Amino acid sequence: MAAKKNSVVETSRRNAVAGRGPSIKTPTLAQNPYLESVYQEVVRRNPGECEFHQAVHEVLDSLGPVLAKFPEFAEHRIIERICEPERQIIFRIPWQDDKGEVRINRGFRVEFNSALGPYKGGLRFHPSVYLGIVKFLGFEQIFKNSLTGMPIGGGKGGSDFDPHGKSDNEIMRFCQSFMNELYRHLGEYTDVPAGDIGVGGREIGFLFGQYKRITNRYESGVLTGKGLSYGGSLVRTEATGYGLIFFIEQMLKVRGESIKGKTCVVSGSGNVAIFAIEKIHQMGGKVIACSDSDGYILDKRGIDLDLLKRVKLEQRKRIREYVEQQPKSHYVAGGNIWEVPCEVAAPCATQNELNGKDAALLSKNGVIAVAEGANMPTTPEGVKVFLDKGVAFGPGKAANAGGVATSALEMQQNASRDAWTFDFTEQKLRQIMMGIHDSCYKTAEEFGTPGNYVNGANICGFIKVAKAMVSLGLI
Repeated sequence: MAAKKNSVVETSRRNAVAGRGPSIKTPTLAQNPYLESVYQEVVRRNPGECEFHQAVHEVLDSLGPVLAKFPEFAEHRIIERICEPERQIIFRIPWQDDKGEVRINRGFRVEFNSALGPYKGGLRFHPSVYLGIVKFLGFEQIFKNSLTGMPIGGGKGGSDFDPHGKSDNEIMRFCQSFMNELYRHLGEYTDVPAGDIGVGGREIGFLFGQYKRITNRYESGVLTGKGLSYGGSLVRTEATGYGLIFFIEQMLKVRGESIKGKTCVVSGSGNVAIFAIEKIHQMGGKVIACSDSDGYILDKRGIDLDLLKRVKLEQRKRIREYVEQQPKSHYVAGGNIWEVPCEVAAPCATQNELNGKDAALLSKNGVIAVAEGANMPTTPEGVKVFLDKGVAFGPGKAANAGGVATSALEMQQNASRDAWTFDFTEQKLRQIMMGIHDSCYKTAEEFGTPGNYVNGANICGFIKVAKAMVSLGLI
């Protein structure tokens, strides 16, 4: 991922910390005064949380036709209620580094909406984490989880702790301190976290071990993304990347296209990106570029997946190491990966990494399908360009739902004391992603915007949660 992309995220974070409001400009909802008033109240009540404002605006922008069909949602103040988290938890995390020095970080858990089931959503450990990031992720998670058809609500959490450069013992001590506070808010019928950026199998193991130690319960269903030796699910590591490509496959299919033979670009080089690349190659496509926060690599023969896994997953090195071991490839320090011509693009790094200029460049260079493997990686301007140009665009709440869907499958296996095969679990994942695509596609048509997966995902996800909230009464 290009250096300039990081600057967008950091600028947003600095503005938020300073209370200066969103750095990403969003248009008004003037076509619906009620929705505009709700949005302005969200901005007023949550100052400086620019990513949260952006996520709320994107959903509200789709809901005008929904209120016309279901006026009871306005009567029950569903939108106002759904924009306010049920619970927001902020806590101190003291821990000791290997030098014996005490460090202090801040922890968050936003339990946003439980109308469909226990809160479900990942934990992110990254220096950019603050309340606005966690709320934006939790808000998106409500609708993403709804789209899966699984009985799970929406939540998110994390810390401004940076795991990079830390020893295993330092990470263990941090995770134990983090869980010392968080455990009291968790439970398989209450809140079930998973991993996100900076939280992989190692961190989940330390977190689960501390939960078990504190509670004296082997409650497998309280965390997902666990190791296979203690209740984890096959395919969970691959799920978000695989599910993303299953979704792209369906977007192309309705257009009479296939991923086979397509030239693809995937930003990022973590689990989501790596396993998206793997599934593209399995399905006959070719990924020629991927990235990290320092730059991107270009390998026109196709990314060597085994080498990429060795560099990023085993050695935990920067992406430039790929070029040192594959000299026929090319590394662009601080470059913009979206300048690489491709037919399919998958932003899989972080929020707001693909802007309007990038989208225009991709469109000019022949992209036909874009789907988000990360959460909200495309700015509103970028989304508008893709929709205006007729590019098939899959928003993250639909396209990257494979991770949380497989987490819910892990919960099923834990509840039944069962363990499924890789092929069986992958097939269930594929069916879920096909169902999400079809629901979004049909909903977009039903509400007058055929082919608009943004509207389809927002409306379909919202209606299910809203109907449940009406049924449950004033809670």
